[in-house]
Amino acid sequence: MTESILVTGGTGFVAGWCVVELLRRGYEVRTTVRSPSRRDAVREAVARAVEPGGRLTFAVADLTSDAGWDEAVAGCDRVLHVASPLGTETGRDQDALIGPARDGTLRVLRAAVGAGVKRVVMTSACAAASPPLATADSVSDESRWTDTDDPTLNGYRRSKAVAERAAWRFAEAGDAGAAALTTILPGAVFGPVLGAANRGSVRVVERLLAGRMPGTPRIGFEVVDVRDLADLHIRAMTAPEAAGERFVATGEFLWMAQMAQVLRDELGDAARKVPTRALPDLAVRLMARLDPGVRAVAPYLGRRHLHSAAKAERVLGWRTRAAVTTLADCARSLAAHGLVPGRHGSTP
Repeated sequence: MTESILVTGGTGFVAGWCVVELLRRGYEVRTTVRSPSRRDAVREAVARAVEPGGRLTFAVADLTSDAGWDEAVAGCDRVLHVASPLGTETGRDQDALIGPARDGTLRVLRAAVGAGVKRVVMTSACAAASPPLATADSVSDESRWTDTDDPTLNGYRRSKAVAERAAWRFAEAGDAGAAALTTILPGAVFGPVLGAANRGSVRVVERLLAGRMPGTPRIGFEVVDVRDLADLHIRAMTAPEAAGERFVATGEFLWMAQMAQVLRDELGDAARKVPTRALPDLAVRLMARLDPGVRAVAPYLGRRHLHSAAKAERVLGWRTRAAVTTLADCARSLAAHGLVPGRHGSTP
Protein backbone atom coordinates (compact mmCIF):
# COMPACT_ATOMS: atom_id res chain seq x y z
CA MET A 1 0.00 0.00 0.00
CA THR A 2 1.36 3.43 -0.95
CA GLU A 3 2.18 5.59 2.06
CA SER A 4 0.86 9.12 2.44
CA ILE A 5 3.31 11.80 3.56
CA LEU A 6 2.57 15.27 4.91
CA VAL A 7 5.11 17.99 4.03
CA THR A 8 4.60 21.24 5.90
CA GLY A 9 5.20 24.56 4.18
CA GLY A 10 4.76 23.55 0.55
CA THR A 11 5.56 27.02 -0.78
CA GLY A 12 9.11 26.86 0.63
CA PHE A 13 12.35 26.09 -1.20
CA VAL A 14 13.26 22.93 0.73
CA ALA A 15 9.67 21.74 1.15
CA GLY A 16 9.04 22.07 -2.59
CA TRP A 17 11.92 19.76 -3.38
CA CYS A 18 10.80 17.31 -0.67
CA VAL A 19 7.41 17.18 -2.41
CA VAL A 20 9.12 16.60 -5.78
CA GLU A 21 11.33 13.77 -4.51
CA LEU A 22 8.49 12.06 -2.68
CA LEU A 23 6.33 12.13 -5.81
CA ARG A 24 9.22 10.77 -7.88
CA ARG A 25 9.45 7.83 -5.48
CA GLY A 26 5.77 7.00 -5.70
CA TYR A 27 4.39 8.44 -2.47
CA GLU A 28 1.06 10.16 -2.01
CA VAL A 29 1.86 13.69 -0.82
CA ARG A 30 -0.15 16.27 1.08
CA THR A 31 1.41 19.65 1.73
CA THR A 32 0.29 22.59 3.80
CA VAL A 33 -0.23 26.13 2.57
CA ARG A 34 -1.25 29.14 4.62
CA SER A 35 -3.91 30.17 2.11
CA PRO A 36 -5.95 28.25 -0.49
CA SER A 37 -4.81 30.82 -3.05
CA ARG A 38 -1.29 29.34 -2.93
CA ARG A 39 -2.25 25.86 -4.09
CA ASP A 40 -1.99 26.54 -7.83
CA ALA A 41 1.45 28.16 -7.46
CA VAL A 42 2.79 25.15 -5.56
CA ARG A 43 1.34 22.66 -8.04
CA GLU A 44 2.78 24.66 -10.95
CA ALA A 45 6.23 24.81 -9.33
CA VAL A 46 6.27 21.07 -8.56
CA ALA A 47 5.11 20.26 -12.08
CA ARG A 48 8.30 21.82 -13.47
CA ALA A 49 10.19 18.85 -12.06
CA VAL A 50 7.65 16.00 -11.85
CA GLU A 51 4.03 15.47 -12.92
CA PRO A 52 2.04 15.41 -9.65
CA GLY A 53 -1.18 14.02 -11.13
CA GLY A 54 -3.67 13.17 -8.42
CA ARG A 55 -1.01 12.26 -5.87
CA LEU A 56 -0.51 15.82 -4.61
CA THR A 57 -3.16 17.31 -2.33
CA PHE A 58 -3.27 20.34 -0.05
CA ALA A 59 -4.28 21.31 3.47
CA VAL A 60 -4.62 24.85 4.80
CA ALA A 61 -2.73 25.35 8.07
CA ASP A 62 -0.54 28.03 9.63
CA LEU A 63 2.16 27.62 12.28
CA THR A 64 0.59 30.41 14.31
CA SER A 65 -2.78 28.71 14.75
CA ASP A 66 -4.13 25.35 15.93
CA ALA A 67 -6.69 25.38 13.13
CA GLY A 68 -6.23 22.85 10.37
CA TRP A 69 -3.39 20.74 11.72
CA ASP A 70 -5.43 17.72 12.78
CA GLU A 71 -7.05 17.68 9.34
CA ALA A 72 -3.67 18.13 7.64
CA VAL A 73 -2.12 15.09 9.36
CA ALA A 74 -5.20 12.84 9.26
CA GLY A 75 -4.54 9.69 7.25
CA CYS A 76 -0.81 10.39 6.80
CA ASP A 77 1.80 7.77 7.64
CA ARG A 78 4.77 10.10 8.10
CA VAL A 79 5.43 13.84 8.39
CA LEU A 80 8.23 16.03 7.08
CA HIS A 81 8.00 19.21 9.14
CA VAL A 82 9.90 21.64 6.95
CA ALA A 83 7.94 24.86 7.43
CA SER A 84 9.54 27.60 9.50
CA PRO A 85 9.44 31.38 9.66
CA LEU A 86 12.30 32.99 7.71
CA GLY A 87 14.05 36.24 8.50
CA THR A 88 16.83 38.00 10.41
CA GLU A 89 14.96 40.06 13.00
CA THR A 90 16.84 41.01 16.13
CA GLY A 91 15.96 42.25 19.60
CA ARG A 92 12.29 42.33 20.55
CA ASP A 93 11.24 41.41 17.01
CA GLN A 94 12.83 37.97 17.43
CA ASP A 95 9.59 36.81 19.04
CA ALA A 96 7.98 37.12 15.60
CA LEU A 97 10.17 34.18 14.51
CA ILE A 98 10.78 32.23 17.69
CA GLY A 99 7.17 31.91 18.82
CA PRO A 100 5.79 30.56 15.52
CA ALA A 101 8.79 28.25 15.05
CA ARG A 102 8.56 26.71 18.54
CA ASP A 103 4.79 26.69 18.91
CA GLY A 104 4.23 25.64 15.32
CA THR A 105 6.55 22.68 15.77
CA LEU A 106 4.62 21.57 18.85
CA ARG A 107 1.33 21.92 16.96
CA VAL A 108 2.64 19.63 14.24
CA LEU A 109 3.95 17.08 16.75
CA ARG A 110 0.72 16.99 18.73
CA ALA A 111 -1.30 16.52 15.55
CA ALA A 112 1.08 13.77 14.43
CA VAL A 113 0.65 11.93 17.72
CA GLY A 114 -3.10 12.20 17.43
CA ALA A 115 -3.00 10.80 13.92
CA GLY A 116 -0.71 7.92 14.89
CA VAL A 117 2.02 8.71 12.34
CA LYS A 118 5.12 6.53 12.29
CA ARG A 119 7.82 9.19 11.99
CA VAL A 120 8.20 12.98 12.14
CA VAL A 121 11.30 14.40 10.45
CA MET A 122 11.89 18.02 11.40
CA THR A 123 14.08 20.45 9.49
CA SER A 124 16.28 22.29 11.96
CA ALA A 125 19.60 23.95 11.02
CA CYS A 126 23.31 23.82 11.78
CA ALA A 127 22.59 27.02 13.70
CA ALA A 128 21.12 24.73 16.37
CA ALA A 129 24.45 22.91 16.78
CA SER A 130 27.06 25.66 16.76
CA PRO A 131 29.51 27.24 19.23
CA PRO A 132 29.49 30.94 20.09
CA LEU A 133 30.75 33.02 17.18
CA ALA A 134 33.56 34.60 19.18
CA THR A 135 35.30 31.27 19.74
CA ALA A 136 38.08 29.87 17.57
CA ASP A 137 37.35 28.00 14.33
CA SER A 138 35.76 24.65 15.07
CA VAL A 139 34.13 21.48 13.74
CA SER A 140 30.86 20.48 15.42
CA ASP A 141 28.55 17.49 15.13
CA GLU A 142 25.08 16.53 16.34
CA SER A 143 26.22 16.27 19.97
CA ARG A 144 26.56 20.06 20.25
CA TRP A 145 23.68 22.37 21.14
CA THR A 146 23.71 26.08 20.44
CA ASP A 147 23.48 28.39 23.44
CA THR A 148 20.17 30.13 22.82
CA ASP A 149 21.24 32.94 25.17
CA ASP A 150 24.13 33.89 22.86
CA PRO A 151 23.48 37.60 22.14
CA THR A 152 25.06 37.37 18.67
CA LEU A 153 22.37 35.01 17.38
CA ASN A 154 19.90 36.56 14.96
CA GLY A 155 16.22 35.72 15.17
CA TYR A 156 16.22 33.01 12.53
CA ARG A 157 19.13 31.09 14.05
CA ARG A 158 17.75 31.41 17.55
CA SER A 159 14.32 30.25 16.38
CA LYS A 160 15.82 27.10 14.88
CA ALA A 161 17.65 26.21 18.09
CA VAL A 162 14.65 26.97 20.32
CA ALA A 163 12.21 25.05 18.09
CA GLU A 164 14.40 21.96 17.90
CA ARG A 165 14.95 21.90 21.65
CA ALA A 166 11.19 22.14 22.15
CA ALA A 167 10.65 19.22 19.77
CA TRP A 168 13.11 16.98 21.60
CA ARG A 169 11.67 17.89 24.99
CA PHE A 170 8.26 16.92 23.67
CA ALA A 171 9.61 13.60 22.40
CA GLU A 172 11.66 12.86 25.52
CA ALA A 173 8.67 13.55 27.77
CA GLY A 174 6.98 10.58 26.18
CA ASP A 175 4.36 12.76 24.54
CA ALA A 176 5.32 11.65 21.05
CA GLY A 177 3.72 8.22 21.41
CA ALA A 178 4.42 6.10 18.32
CA ALA A 179 5.60 9.14 16.33
CA ALA A 180 9.39 8.78 16.43
CA LEU A 181 11.26 12.05 15.92
CA THR A 182 14.29 12.71 13.71
CA THR A 183 15.84 16.12 13.06
CA ILE A 184 17.90 17.30 10.07
CA LEU A 185 20.40 20.15 10.48
CA PRO A 186 21.36 21.59 7.08
CA GLY A 187 23.99 24.16 6.26
CA ALA A 188 23.38 26.82 3.60
CA VAL A 189 20.91 25.37 1.11
CA PHE A 190 21.49 26.10 -2.58
CA GLY A 191 20.51 24.43 -5.84
CA PRO A 192 17.94 24.90 -8.58
CA VAL A 193 14.76 26.80 -7.75
CA LEU A 194 11.32 25.55 -8.73
CA GLY A 195 9.91 29.07 -8.96
CA ALA A 196 10.34 32.66 -7.93
CA ALA A 197 8.88 32.42 -4.41
CA ASN A 198 10.71 31.69 -1.14
CA ARG A 199 14.23 31.29 -2.44
CA GLY A 200 15.93 31.32 0.96
CA SER A 201 19.74 31.08 0.83
CA VAL A 202 19.60 31.19 -2.98
CA ARG A 203 19.19 34.96 -2.77
CA VAL A 204 22.94 35.14 -2.09
CA VAL A 205 23.65 33.69 -5.55
CA GLU A 206 20.96 35.91 -7.03
CA ARG A 207 22.58 39.03 -5.56
CA LEU A 208 26.01 38.01 -6.85
CA LEU A 209 24.75 37.38 -10.39
CA ALA A 210 22.70 40.57 -10.50
CA GLY A 211 25.65 42.72 -9.47
CA ARG A 212 23.90 43.93 -6.33
CA MET A 213 27.00 43.45 -4.19
CA PRO A 214 29.97 45.87 -4.38
CA GLY A 215 32.32 43.07 -3.39
CA THR A 216 32.47 39.76 -1.57
CA PRO A 217 32.54 39.95 2.24
CA ARG A 218 34.64 37.46 4.20
CA ILE A 219 31.66 35.23 4.95
CA GLY A 220 31.55 31.50 4.26
CA PHE A 221 28.87 28.89 3.69
CA GLU A 222 28.65 25.12 4.17
CA VAL A 223 26.95 24.36 0.87
CA VAL A 224 24.32 21.62 0.69
CA ASP A 225 22.26 20.88 -2.40
CA VAL A 226 18.50 21.18 -1.91
CA ARG A 227 17.93 18.00 -3.93
CA ASP A 228 20.28 16.05 -1.68
CA LEU A 229 18.70 17.59 1.41
CA ALA A 230 15.31 16.33 0.24
CA ASP A 231 16.86 12.90 -0.25
CA LEU A 232 18.19 12.93 3.32
CA HIS A 233 14.75 13.79 4.68
CA ILE A 234 13.31 10.75 2.92
CA ARG A 235 16.12 8.49 4.11
CA ALA A 236 15.57 9.70 7.67
CA MET A 237 11.82 9.21 7.26
CA THR A 238 12.15 5.54 6.38
CA ALA A 239 15.31 4.18 8.05
CA PRO A 240 14.60 2.47 11.40
CA GLU A 241 18.02 3.53 12.69
CA ALA A 242 17.19 7.21 12.15
CA ALA A 243 14.52 7.28 14.86
CA GLY A 244 15.49 9.50 17.78
CA GLU A 245 18.54 10.93 16.02
CA ARG A 246 19.87 14.27 14.78
CA PHE A 247 21.68 14.44 11.43
CA VAL A 248 23.88 17.27 10.19
CA ALA A 249 23.54 17.88 6.43
CA THR A 250 26.48 19.85 5.07
CA GLY A 251 28.88 19.76 2.15
CA GLU A 252 31.89 21.86 1.19
CA PHE A 253 32.69 25.12 2.93
CA LEU A 254 33.21 28.01 0.53
CA TRP A 255 33.99 31.64 1.21
CA MET A 256 31.79 34.01 -0.76
CA ALA A 257 34.81 34.96 -2.89
CA GLN A 258 35.16 31.29 -3.86
CA MET A 259 31.45 31.11 -4.69
CA ALA A 260 31.84 34.15 -6.93
CA GLN A 261 34.76 32.48 -8.71
CA VAL A 262 32.70 29.31 -9.26
CA LEU A 263 29.95 31.37 -10.87
CA ARG A 264 32.41 33.14 -13.18
CA ASP A 265 34.09 29.86 -14.14
CA GLU A 266 30.86 27.97 -14.76
CA LEU A 267 28.63 30.62 -16.33
CA GLY A 268 31.05 32.77 -18.28
CA ASP A 269 29.41 35.89 -19.70
CA ALA A 270 26.22 35.29 -17.70
CA ALA A 271 28.29 35.96 -14.56
CA ARG A 272 29.81 39.20 -15.83
CA LYS A 273 28.21 41.23 -13.00
CA VAL A 274 29.60 38.99 -10.25
CA PRO A 275 32.01 41.09 -8.14
CA THR A 276 35.70 40.38 -8.48
CA ARG A 277 37.04 42.28 -5.49
CA ALA A 278 36.88 41.51 -1.78
CA LEU A 279 34.90 43.75 0.54
CA PRO A 280 37.00 44.78 3.57
CA ASP A 281 35.64 43.83 6.99
CA LEU A 282 35.58 47.50 8.01
CA ALA A 283 33.37 48.37 5.05
CA VAL A 284 30.94 45.59 5.99
CA ARG A 285 30.74 46.81 9.58
CA LEU A 286 30.08 50.36 8.42
CA MET A 287 27.33 49.13 6.08
CA ALA A 288 25.84 47.16 8.97
CA ARG A 289 25.01 50.40 10.78
CA LEU A 290 22.47 51.24 8.08
CA ASP A 291 21.42 47.89 6.62
CA PRO A 292 19.69 45.34 8.92
CA GLY A 293 20.47 42.53 6.48
CA VAL A 294 24.20 43.31 6.60
CA ARG A 295 23.98 43.76 10.37
CA ALA A 296 22.69 40.20 10.69
CA VAL A 297 25.70 38.66 8.92
CA ALA A 298 28.44 41.00 10.22
CA PRO A 299 29.16 38.81 13.28
CA TYR A 300 30.07 35.96 10.93
CA LEU A 301 32.93 37.81 9.22
CA GLY A 302 35.97 35.57 9.03
CA ARG A 303 34.36 32.80 11.08
CA ARG A 304 34.80 29.20 10.03
CA HIS A 305 32.64 27.09 12.30
CA LEU A 306 32.18 23.85 10.39
CA HIS A 307 29.84 20.90 10.89
CA SER A 308 30.48 17.25 10.14
CA ALA A 309 27.96 15.22 8.14
CA ALA A 310 29.82 11.98 8.90
CA LYS A 311 26.90 10.55 10.86
CA ALA A 312 24.44 10.94 7.98
CA GLU A 313 27.00 9.41 5.64
CA ARG A 314 27.70 6.49 7.96
CA VAL A 315 24.19 5.71 9.21
CA LEU A 316 22.07 6.61 6.18
CA GLY A 317 24.54 6.32 3.30
CA TRP A 318 23.91 9.96 2.38
CA ARG A 319 26.09 12.19 0.21
CA THR A 320 25.73 15.68 -1.21
CA ARG A 321 27.06 16.59 -4.64
CA ALA A 322 29.98 18.91 -5.31
CA ALA A 323 29.40 22.56 -4.46
CA VAL A 324 30.45 23.57 -7.98
CA THR A 325 27.56 21.57 -9.44
CA THR A 326 25.08 22.90 -6.88
CA LEU A 327 25.99 26.55 -7.45
CA ALA A 328 26.07 26.25 -11.24
CA ASP A 329 22.66 24.55 -11.32
CA CYS A 330 21.34 27.17 -8.91
CA ALA A 331 22.54 30.04 -11.11
CA ARG A 332 21.22 28.52 -14.33
CA SER A 333 17.80 27.97 -12.80
CA LEU A 334 17.65 31.57 -11.60
CA ALA A 335 18.38 32.70 -15.14
CA ALA A 336 15.81 30.29 -16.56
CA HIS A 337 13.14 31.76 -14.27
CA GLY A 338 14.08 35.30 -15.31
CA LEU A 339 15.34 36.21 -11.85
CA VAL A 340 18.78 37.28 -13.11
CA PRO A 341 20.17 38.07 -16.58
CA GLY A 342 21.31 35.02 -18.51
CA ARG A 343 20.53 32.46 -21.19
CA HIS A 344 21.18 29.24 -19.33
CA GLY A 345 18.48 26.66 -18.67
CA SER A 346 18.00 24.99 -15.32
CA THR A 347 18.97 21.41 -14.61
CA PRO A 348 16.63 20.09 -11.93
